[in-house]
Amino acid sequence: MVDQMVSSAQSSVIAPNLAVSTVIFTLRPNADGCLKLALPLVKRIRAPFEGQWALPGGPLNISEDLATAASRNLLETTHLEPRYLEQLYAFGSLDRSPGSNLADRVVSIVYWALVGNDEAGTAVESENVQWFWADELPALAFDHNEIVNYALWRLRNKLEYSRLAHRFLPELFTLAQLREVYEAVLNRELDPGNFRRTVEAEGAVVPTGERLAGTKHRPPQLYRANQTGEN
Repeated sequence: MVDQMVSSAQSSVIAPNLAVSTVIFTLRPNADGCLKLALPLVKRIRAPFEGQWALPGGPLNISEDLATAASRNLLETTHLEPRYLEQLYAFGSLDRSPGSNLADRVVSIVYWALVGNDEAGTAVESENVQWFWADELPALAFDHNEIVNYALWRLRNKLEYSRLAHRFLPELFTLAQLREVYEAVLNRELDPGNFRRTVEAEGAVVPTGERLAGTKHRPPQLYRANQTGEN
C-alpha cells in the first residue's frame, strides 16, 4: 500500500523544463574607436515577453550534454564559436515567467563565453539578433538582466586573478592592447606604467622578440600569453 502511494505521488510530479542560455562577451569599438564590452541578444518572437530582447538559448536536448547545448545554441543564433566557455549558474525562480502555468516552468543552466573581437565581426546580425553594450542594456525578458549582471561580476572578478584577458586578443599582442582589454572589461582607466610592471611581475605574458609592424614611431614589442600555470 505504501509503495502504491509513493508511486502515485511520483507520477503526479511535473518536472520543470530545462534550457541552456549563454552570455557571450566580446569587445567592440564604440563611436570614438574605444573598445567596450558588448554582447549579442535575440528578439523573442513568441509569448511570453514577445518582442523583448533576451539571451541566446534554447531547450536542452535529451541526447546532449550541457556544454554541447550551450555551444550549439550559440552557433545557431550568432554563428560564433567561443574561445572560452564556462558554466555560470542555474536560474530557476518560480517568478521567472510571470503569468505562466507552473507546468511551463523553465530552469535555465547559464554559461558565459568569451569571443575575440576579430571573430565577433563575423557574427550574424539581423532584425532579431543585435549587439548591445553590456553596461547599457534595455529591460530584457525573464530574469536576463539579473543573469547578465551576475556574468559581468564573474568576468570582472575572475579577470583580476586569472589570465582571461588574452582570450579577447589574437595570439600576438602588445601590452597596450592587453591594457585596453582590461580597461574595457573593468570599465576604468589603468596607469600604463603600473600595468606594465604588474603584468611583467606576474609572468602573465612572454616577449616574442618581434615588434608590431606598420607603426609611425618605434614599433612596440609583441607578446604572447604565458600558458604555464594558466587559470
